[in-house]
Amino acid sequence: MPSLGSWFRGSSAAASSKASSKHPSPIPSPAGSSVALNGQPKSPTLSPAQQEAADMESAMAAVGLIMNDDIQGAETLLKQREDAFHQLGLGVATFMKSILGFEKDIMAEAASRLAESETRSWNSMKKVQKEAEKTPNPAENGTWISSKIYPPGSEYALVYSEAQLMSAVVGVMHESLTEAIKGFYKLRKAYITLEGITTSERQYLDSLKSGLAASAPVPIAVPAKPRMSDDIMPGSFDPTEFEDLEDIPEPDEKSSDDGVFVHVSTNASGAQTPHGVPLTQSNATKNNASQPPISMTDTRILSEKLGVLSVTPAQVSEAPAPERRTLSNIDHLNKFGADRSHFTSPVDIFVHSGASMCFGFLLLLLSMVPPAFSKLLYVIGFKGDRERGVRMLWQSTKYANLNGAMAGLVLLKYYNAFFGFADIMPGEKDVQEFSKPKSENHGEFDIIGFPKEECFALLAEMRERYPDSRLWKMEEASMLANSKKLHESIELLKSNDDSKMRQIQALNNFELSMNALYVMDWSVMAEHFLRCVELNNWSHALYYYNVASAELERYRDVLHKAAALGSDHAQEKSVLETEAKKLKASAEGYFRKVPTVAGKKRFMARQLPFEVFVCRKVQKWEDRAKSLGLDLADAIGVSPAMEMIYLWNGVKRMSDPLLEKAVSHLSWDRCTAPTEKVKKFSEEEKDETTIRSLIESALLRQLGKISEARALVEPILVMDKNIFKGPTRDDYCQAAAHYEMAALAWAEASDPNAWPSSTSPSSRPPSAPTSSDANGAAKAASVRSKTDTVDAFRRRKTDETQLHLDKVAKWEAFVLDARFGMRVQAGVDTVNWLKEKKGWP
Repeated sequence: MPSLGSWFRGSSAAASSKASSKHPSPIPSPAGSSVALNGQPKSPTLSPAQQEAADMESAMAAVGLIMNDDIQGAETLLKQREDAFHQLGLGVATFMKSILGFEKDIMAEAASRLAESETRSWNSMKKVQKEAEKTPNPAENGTWISSKIYPPGSEYALVYSEAQLMSAVVGVMHESLTEAIKGFYKLRKAYITLEGITTSERQYLDSLKSGLAASAPVPIAVPAKPRMSDDIMPGSFDPTEFEDLEDIPEPDEKSSDDGVFVHVSTNASGAQTPHGVPLTQSNATKNNASQPPISMTDTRILSEKLGVLSVTPAQVSEAPAPERRTLSNIDHLNKFGADRSHFTSPVDIFVHSGASMCFGFLLLLLSMVPPAFSKLLYVIGFKGDRERGVRMLWQSTKYANLNGAMAGLVLLKYYNAFFGFADIMPGEKDVQEFSKPKSENHGEFDIIGFPKEECFALLAEMRERYPDSRLWKMEEASMLANSKKLHESIELLKSNDDSKMRQIQALNNFELSMNALYVMDWSVMAEHFLRCVELNNWSHALYYYNVASAELERYRDVLHKAAALGSDHAQEKSVLETEAKKLKASAEGYFRKVPTVAGKKRFMARQLPFEVFVCRKVQKWEDRAKSLGLDLADAIGVSPAMEMIYLWNGVKRMSDPLLEKAVSHLSWDRCTAPTEKVKKFSEEEKDETTIRSLIESALLRQLGKISEARALVEPILVMDKNIFKGPTRDDYCQAAAHYEMAALAWAEASDPNAWPSSTSPSSRPPSAPTSSDANGAAKAASVRSKTDTVDAFRRRKTDETQLHLDKVAKWEAFVLDARFGMRVQAGVDTVNWLKEKKGWP
């Protein structure tokens, strides 16, 4: 049987024995010893294959504690054994802490553990392959676990690719550009491995559909060039390994609609594969269960329905086999991928759910790379596939193990964060027409929209499975915020601040701080951004800037309140003026603290974009204060808090009363400098007035005032670009203006109320013919004419949206280009989706 090693190293795989002879592994094989690595004797009744299965289930049960906020308990159990599965579990535990907290020392620990996991899983995989070559029939001696779906050693190949994937993410988050590039290169290797695993799976499922006997699973081809020298262990890099990257050609912008250069080939089904790796079209068996879905319309149902289940280390220490679940609400709704009945053995469930989770995450991650980072895709050589990635993640959520939980977390984060951040998304009418299944027996929904019912069901499932976890409550709070229920979201987050994991506390507190910003509760905002400084060291400059912004708004409120009091309220006025002085000093102190703590955190050897942005703003105000003879707080024009709401797209979460209140906060009358000096900098500094127009335009767009919003943005498009260039100028303004024009055009294209008639003619059935056939035909023709008029209008607005998105995607570099780039990419995907559904070129 061909070796699975060819998935990783091609022709060099055969030479691995040479490397092993030079550098023998100090780790004894669990399958070849009667003593476990922790010094405890193994059970004499377990064969090596049975021991492997027990290790796998024990590790999965222990790692499940991580998703219940008990990383400490998980690590205690995982350290009891030293097989590849438990080593991966330790890597997962540290990885979760690193991505939740972005702390440098924890990221270094995660990198070390994951490198060890790569090494151990590689050794275990090679051992199983050798045993399989010697003994093709595992029943003869029970030395390895067989699968009718996957090649021998696939469980370790999955562990290897999972470790590489997590190591890649840690590398990309690293401050070193070299480590980041290596991280992206590891994504490339993980991609190839996971594509190989999923191809074996598709071949098996295709055989079931065709009715032919399934042949033995065989590895597939790999890219021609091996990427590892014979003497280099997995997880390390030979100095010559990146030489081929120097020969990668520059992108041909004409070769891609979105300007992203990729090395991909696309088969008829649209799935993208690396060159040299054939891909069979997936014909996964569909689940034909026709149970009616249970409607869940309010997140309050979650808290009322969930029980008081708990998971403790004692319950999983014996690593019992997981019980088969009864159908839950999510089972009725989730019809993605193959039926669970095809995957019954522990190894098949582990590999299938894990490969679906990892590959789905990787495809989704790559699909969201903004245009500004497109060159990084040269290193990987692949392009993401959002639709395929999301479908694979939903498939993984069918399984009650860590893989399913991680897939669920990724999906909820994707829908809550990414969809909450993007403006150009499918309209409700289009979602109803194109995205829902035709029948209950074919329940796959189109992934471009937001599947509200399915997400509520998934969240309820995870809350039941992990009742002590605060992660899932955070996702519930995000759903509330995206439903414009910000005050309810804040209350839920306040009650969710008792996680055993400091990293989750920090995330929960940051979410609470941002929601307080959106509701303009300045005291709560300042309090919780200060707590961010205590809990997390990701960007203290941004935290202090937001604290200062909140204090500035409090200063303005109190000062204007004092100014409005007459002489008959002298005592109250004096108290307010004293308070205003304290708030002013506080705001100035925190603003001046920003540059002193900036630059300590870097991303791929570059200063964090938002830290560059906030330092520029403070320097701009300092220069203005010196020029006009003002105090720092009085030299500030447009509200920095309102600008922060705009840049984080908080306007999408705000209710109409909050939007109206935010508009009032943009008035020049709120400035605290003398009127003549406010007039001077508001007229002379065009980028200052441009920022105000952009923010107001976004607020008006959310209020449905499209014409007023467009009138504010159109003048920005014809301004001289040099106005926005300079060390303290806001260079994002014109690119943002084009994005706003795209969002405004899309608002008209997707909202039936903006179409030529008050309701879409295409949504109304043709009028019934009268007694005269001629009159009936005339009325039907009239309806068709109106429909054509609506489609022509929508197509024109969609093309306008695409035009402005393309301009932003190709804009010259600016500080916040990645932030706008993600919104642009979401918009491009949405426009392409509608054009495909409508048949528009």
